[in-house]
Amino acid sequence: MGKTKILLVEDDQHINKLITDYMNSHGFDVTAVTDGPEALEHVRQRGLPHLALVDLSLPSMHGFEVSNKLKSMADVPIIFVTASSDTDTVVQGLKKYAEDFIVKPFELRELEARVQVVLARMPSLDYASEPIIRVDDNLSIDFAHNRIVVNGKAYGLTPTESILLHVLLRNAGRVVENRMLIARVWPSEEVYEDTLRVHMHRLRRKLEADSHHPHYIRTERGVGYMFTVRPPEGLTLEGEEELEESESGV
Repeated sequence: MGKTKILLVEDDQHINKLITDYMNSHGFDVTAVTDGPEALEHVRQRGLPHLALVDLSLPSMHGFEVSNKLKSMADVPIIFVTASSDTDTVVQGLKKYAEDFIVKPFELRELEARVQVVLARMPSLDYASEPIIRVDDNLSIDFAHNRIVVNGKAYGLTPTESILLHVLLRNAGRVVENRMLIARVWPSEEVYEDTLRVHMHRLRRKLEADSHHPHYIRTERGVGYMFTVRPPEGLTLEGEEELEESESGV
């Protein structure tokens, strides 16, 4: 794989440049933007980052809102970069959105260390971060627009289905335990395995030609689920397919 892609959302131009120059010089590929809408548009056009650094105080969209929208696409790891050390803010951010917080001012090497620690917790960074991930000849995934294309037919995904699929894809070839899936998809809610099974069933109905004999998502009874196909590098999807109306809800 290539360099680890980081999306930096920071409106202070000086801090923006310092972080970008430092992280790029240490082997990362940083894209820097100054506001939430610009960040979301970048993801829609260029694909998911491996990690996002998000300031809380942005001109037109709070950092929590940016993170919520990113998390509605996929399980993107987020570190908040903020001047606020308010305990309630930190607790809320960690419970719902972020892997970590770093409070300004900070040393750039500390930021790099925190990024490395978060990335080390991710099972794999081999998953493609292109706009369209082509898993095989029959399946392509567009996380930024919550859709999949199966055998030439497009289906919309709910945010929950999109996150589930992203977690499984990132762990392709490994069983993800039920408790881990629940923790990643519903980090601040009390959710039981019955709820997970319902959402997995709905995802399989869209993903699998025969949901009773699944090709992509295998059940390990009493343990969890495994995405069985390892995707190659992401490829751009050619053509425009008719998008079916997605199931409502999350």
